[in-house]
Amino acid sequence: MRRPVPLGFVGYRTCPKRLSQQIPSHVRRFKPFHHRLSGGQLRFTSASSTTQAAQISAQDARSLATRLKNLLLGTTIGLTLVLGYYYTTDTRASIHEWLVIPCLRYFYADAEDAHEFGNRALKALYSFGLHPRERGNDDAKGDLAIEVFGHTLQNPIGTSAGIDKHCDIPDALLAAGPAIIEIGGATPLPQEGNPKPRVWRIPSQRALINRYGLNSEGADHIQMRLRQRVREYAYHMGFGIDEEAEQRILDGEAGVPPGSLHEGKLMAVQIAKNKWTPDQDIEAVKRDYVYCVNALARYADIVVVNVSSPNTPGLRGLQKSEPLTDILTAVVGAARKVKRRTAPAVMVKVSPDEDGDVDVRGICDAVWESGVDGVVVGNTTRRRPDALPRGYNMPAMEQRIMLEQGGYSGPQTFERTVALVKRYRKILDEGFYGRNGMEPSPLPESKPSSGSETPTFSTIGTPVQAPEVTHPPTTMDEIEETVTRDKENLKPQTPEAETNSQSQPLFRLPERHTSSSSSPSPEAESPASPSASSSPHPPPTSSSPTNITPSSSHPEPSTQAPSSSDTPPQEPSRKIIFATGGITNGTQVLEILSAGADVAQ
Repeated sequence: MRRPVPLGFVGYRTCPKRLSQQIPSHVRRFKPFHHRLSGGQLRFTSASSTTQAAQISAQDARSLATRLKNLLLGTTIGLTLVLGYYYTTDTRASIHEWLVIPCLRYFYADAEDAHEFGNRALKALYSFGLHPRERGNDDAKGDLAIEVFGHTLQNPIGTSAGIDKHCDIPDALLAAGPAIIEIGGATPLPQEGNPKPRVWRIPSQRALINRYGLNSEGADHIQMRLRQRVREYAYHMGFGIDEEAEQRILDGEAGVPPGSLHEGKLMAVQIAKNKWTPDQDIEAVKRDYVYCVNALARYADIVVVNVSSPNTPGLRGLQKSEPLTDILTAVVGAARKVKRRTAPAVMVKVSPDEDGDVDVRGICDAVWESGVDGVVVGNTTRRRPDALPRGYNMPAMEQRIMLEQGGYSGPQTFERTVALVKRYRKILDEGFYGRNGMEPSPLPESKPSSGSETPTFSTIGTPVQAPEVTHPPTTMDEIEETVTRDKENLKPQTPEAETNSQSQPLFRLPERHTSSSSSPSPEAESPASPSASSSPHPPPTSSSPTNITPSSSHPEPSTQAPSSSDTPPQEPSRKIIFATGGITNGTQVLEILSAGADVAQ
């Protein structure tokens, strides 16, 4: 009788050798069962290994496909980020015009809130290096280079004041491409400006009406930011971060303008008086402007005196010739005392509404009398131009906005800006030629249009003088007379004369004149050498000055306006004109420059 197999044997999973050792002896003699069991166990083990190998192969295949897919996905994401970075940080990218601006207008119904958010966002992006910038180096060709106040600028484009009122984003604005930026306006003490809302959009006209009222954080607050900016730049350039390093940067040791801190670019700071300062008290008004100059001019390349804001009561009354001359004289004197190697240029910003002949000539006279370096022509206007295109009926909401008090700015003001620039250029140049004893005349290659009286200049921003030209004789009798005289003076062609000519040097340098020489030399009396009295440009002597003060340096100012008897006469320089108002594209920039402006804002 067969004994039953123990239950523990059935579930025993091990190798065949150990399995056979565990089989009882009375069962081990049944070889068919043993072989079947062993063979079955072997067959089961072989099938399991094949299945595992197949599973591993399938997993490896899936893993390779996954790795390739992840690599492709990662590469795509990386390229998208890189290309997106280069695209979105390019100022020419269409996304800024067609996506960013509409989103700002959608989420911020108030234009001032959108403006402030944009400045905060731009400041944050600049801190991480994600700010929009001008890609490429097109300005390196020099096609648009101009010379302004002794600096060679990369292009004639600038930004107007109001974009960066509190000096939050000067470097971000410079990175966008303009050669000149203007921050401010800054007032001596902080002031809130007019109550909100004070900015309105007119979308159909691409225009704005604002009555900010020169809201400012104060000159001292802006000075603190400008000082920190200079010291951070000094630390980055290896000069240190103390006051001495700051002074070295302001003195130009870094090789960049002390205001912009960027080669080929300038930074202007606009200043204004506080609204509670009485306009009739000219001395108080002068103290306001001088206070701002003392605080901010040290960190600026250009100081812009704002006497044309339409939102500060009584400010435009200061554009009359007499008070304006007093104010500008005080500002120029304070700017020349700035603790810096070179003094900043001074400009005055005038209103587009005071465009009468008496007003324009009075402002130009004040510019010449005070020694101001230039004029910023244009500001927001109190007038309301007709809608564009002609005959367009604006929506009811925009018609209500047009009735708001404040300064209007938009493309409709461009034609008036062009006309005003021509008038200022004409009158300023009349003063330039009159003070230099010259008559204004167009250059030979210029072809002014009919009815245009504005003189043209071959180089924008560079003073062009009209030197006296001595014309040679042109009649046939005079020509024949000179030929006959030269023939009579020729020596006869003889062997002795040929020998003497070969022994003589080709050029004979005149002997240097010294104070010890009391008698003229034989060469001076000979007909071949010109006499001193016949020379149109006599050599400098010990009594004549040999050093000419450059235009960037200024004489020591006094508390009163300098008179001709107190200071030596200096040759006036041509005044620079910045134009602002309605300029929206490159074609208009060319037109405004052709009208006589040096920089288009």
